Parts: sequence; structure tokens; C-alpha cells
Amino acid sequence: MALVTMLLMWLSISIPDHDSHISCIKKVKAMSEPVVFIIRFKIKEGKAVEFRKHYQDSIQPTFEGKPGTLTQLGYENQDATMFTVIRHFPNPDSLDLHLVGADERTKNSFRFIEPYRIEIFGTPNRSTLKAIEKIAGSDVSVRISLNYIGGFIR
Repeated sequence: MALVTMLLMWLSISIPDHDSHISCIKKVKAMSEPVVFIIRFKIKEGKAVEFRKHYQDSIQPTFEGKPGTLTQLGYENQDATMFTVIRHFPNPDSLDLHLVGADERTKNSFRFIEPYRIEIFGTPNRSTLKAIEKIAGSDVSVRISLNYIGGFIR
């Protein structure tokens, strides 16, 4: 499987110009096999403040040590009982590289949070699925949407 295969698409856009429309054609680089990995957690009672610091402290090391992790966004609900992290990878291999060392990171994080849902958009490698099984156990809902049909990120 290729790490990244860039495709060119042609996009026709109509732009209003008073009474007429001008048709413009732009080249758009399509992403080959991106993977979006979303994990939803319950924050353990009384652990929100500690978890928030733990998560914020993890951002820079992840940014520096996991260059294939293109996006990592963390969101907490209003009453600080739920947390969602969204990660975006250019391809399945980058997700695999992100999961290297996950056992230790997971153990530290699970002092504050517990997963209840994992969502994967894209086709993960088998090694990823094995790691997800390990994280998920039987109490975590896992949903995988395999078929990437196109899109872009600015």
C-alpha cells in the first residue's frame, strides 16, 4: 500500500457576477487515504481539572513526536464530564505510528478518563484494529466507516 498517492481533481465553480455567472476551473489536490480517529471519553468524577492539565501537557510532545498526526483537537462538554479527541492522519500508516507507545499514554490517561466510543473514518491497517481492540475491550462502542470517497482540508 502506498503511503500517500496524490490525485488531481478538476472542480468547476460558478461565481455570481451581477447578472451573469462566470465558470472557473481550479485544480484541487485530493487526499489519498486519510484517516480520522475520534475517541469519546467520560471524565471520571472529580478529575476534570487534573485531566485538562494532563491533556494540555500532552499536546506539544505529540506535535513534536508524531509528525504524521496532522490534526489533534480536544473538546470538553459544558459540565466537564465528557471529552472528545479528534485526530486526522494522512494515511493508515501514520495512524499506526501514532499508536506506537499508546499503551503507556493510555495507562496515564485512564487515571482521569474512560473511553466509551471510538470512531474511525477511513481504512485502518490490521495492526491498528488490533490496538483498538486492546483499548476498547467489550465496554467500548467501535464504529468504522471504511470508504473514503473524497474531500479536502484547507
